[in-house]
Amino acid sequence: MTKGNGNRGPWGNGPTGGGSSGGGGGGYRPEPPQADLDEVLRKAQQAFKGMFGGGAGGSYSGGNGSSGRTLILVGLAMLVLWMASGIYRVNSDELGVVLRFGKYHRTASPGLNYHFPYPVETVQIPSVTSVNKVEVGFRSGLSETGGRTFDKESLMLTGDRNIVYIDFEVQWKVDVNSPEDFLFNVRDPAGMIKPVAESAMREVIGRNDLGDILTTAQSKIAEETKNIMQEMLDSYDAGIEIIAVNLSRPDVPAPVIDEFQDVKRAEQDRSTAESVAEGYRNEIIPRAKGLSVKMIQEAEAYKNKVVAEAQGDVARFLSVYDEYKLAKDVTRKRIYLETMEEMMSGMQKVIVDQKSGNGVQPYLPLQQLQPKAAK
Repeated sequence: MTKGNGNRGPWGNGPTGGGSSGGGGGGYRPEPPQADLDEVLRKAQQAFKGMFGGGAGGSYSGGNGSSGRTLILVGLAMLVLWMASGIYRVNSDELGVVLRFGKYHRTASPGLNYHFPYPVETVQIPSVTSVNKVEVGFRSGLSETGGRTFDKESLMLTGDRNIVYIDFEVQWKVDVNSPEDFLFNVRDPAGMIKPVAESAMREVIGRNDLGDILTTAQSKIAEETKNIMQEMLDSYDAGIEIIAVNLSRPDVPAPVIDEFQDVKRAEQDRSTAESVAEGYRNEIIPRAKGLSVKMIQEAEAYKNKVVAEAQGDVARFLSVYDEYKLAKDVTRKRIYLETMEEMMSGMQKVIVDQKSGNGVQPYLPLQQLQPKAAK
């Protein structure tokens, strides 16, 4: 291969840009015609002369040094603009999700941030504090005339096989701990909230009876629905946080409202009867318990009395028996007298002395001598 002139550049051009094409190194692309190159440089100089202080008018001088400096300045300006395009701002209610070559790389906090310019890195900035809401069974911006409009959403089957209308609202926001999941894991995360909410609410309603749903279980239903929704969304890695589930007043379908009222009245009558029975029960049971305690105490007292009397009789008998062994005749006579005294204490008595003489029987009217009780 023939070498070019020593004053030529590596591409076969002279250092001043003049002369014809020389022998360049093998494998390099051929040099374009000089006239075309001069025309391109002239147009570039005219386009940027105002920016870089070029003179007004005049023909192109044809110097490769001037044109090279211009291209370098243009390239530097484009590089600066390209690098500056990576500056971005994240507001206080937002987070910056930075992608490197389309893959999640990091999360940027609020404030001024920087990422490598496109196509190396890109950024998406979702709001993580704004509260969104999804309405199920109703729409706050629409007035329902001529009956309910969203029955398919709100009609649900209860645990006791009744039908109830459930209208509710779900409040949600992007999870501040995983905004990248919200952006990339689910195709339509906002559109997924509604079917998840319906599914969770139907599951909870199916575990409760109609009476509880209409009266006391509404706060419990809302809390259970919120927990089930959060578990389902977490299993999908949706990056969504459920804030609250708000129920409007549940109701029964209009075609059965009269029958339902009859049932409610019957339930109220049943409650009244149960209350009366409960009151009677509360009255009679304590009384019966009191009587039973009284009877037990009386029986216990009678038992103690009988046992004490028996023990006293035994002690008295033993004492008499001991005296009897010492003086049998005296003791026998004493027992006889005490027995007759006890037996005849309420009878009229006549005392006859068989030892009296002269054939006259002394008579002593003891009953008449006793003082009469005042009437």
